[in-house]
Amino acid sequence: MNDETSRMFAAPAAGYDRLIGRYLPTLAPTFADAVPVTTGMHVVDIGCGPGGLTRELVSRVGASGVSAIDPSAPFVEACRARNPGVDVRGGFAERLPFDTDSFDAALASLVIGFMRDPVAGVREMARVTRPGGTVAACQWDRAGMPAMRILGQFMVAADPTVNDRMKLTGDTAGEIAAVFREAGLTDVEDGALTARGSYADFDDWWEPFTLGIGPHGAYLETLDDSGREALRLACLNTFDRPEQPFTVEARAWFARGTV
Repeated sequence: MNDETSRMFAAPAAGYDRLIGRYLPTLAPTFADAVPVTTGMHVVDIGCGPGGLTRELVSRVGASGVSAIDPSAPFVEACRARNPGVDVRGGFAERLPFDTDSFDAALASLVIGFMRDPVAGVREMARVTRPGGTVAACQWDRAGMPAMRILGQFMVAADPTVNDRMKLTGDTAGEIAAVFREAGLTDVEDGALTARGSYADFDDWWEPFTLGIGPHGAYLETLDDSGREALRLACLNTFDRPEQPFTVEARAWFARGTV
């Protein structure tokens, strides 16, 4: 992560839970199945955030079989508190503080798009994974994540330069697999994963974006009150029944490769 990205995630874990965490109960098991993560493995969660995927890994291999790392101090603290017994460290994907050949699998959920150097980050994931082990990553599909797409279309309408600034590695088909091959992984396979997030109403959908987390939150922080309100109303008008609960289905691109 670069300095700007680090600031995007220097937020309380509760804010991340509201923005992205609500999708992890469905995304994390699907991702772990795709690796697959099974009993007896020793695995590492790269860019663990507050620990949504970490929790799923612990349920499969036990706390002693899981390590995790994230550059955000609040997220590291939250992940430790939520996953007792897991080796949770602060640090970056491009400089992992783990020994070579330490793990059976290294997983990066919704992280590769925020790495300063994705190829270097994946090479580090491969370094700490034993020969024959698996490296895997997933990233939201830019077109298949409605919560982001709806807001993004109005942001681009107001400022066309936003489109390029919002581009993340891995948010279109085939990109993660291409990074994996460049990083030297073999038997690379890719595909799509599906997750769901539920909301109480439109306000429950909108307010997490105002917390400054991630690219959309960072952009909202650059607007004055009137600009944010105009964007909120534009989004509100896309909802038929904004006062009612609803569920969003989202897609993430996925790839795995062998060390």
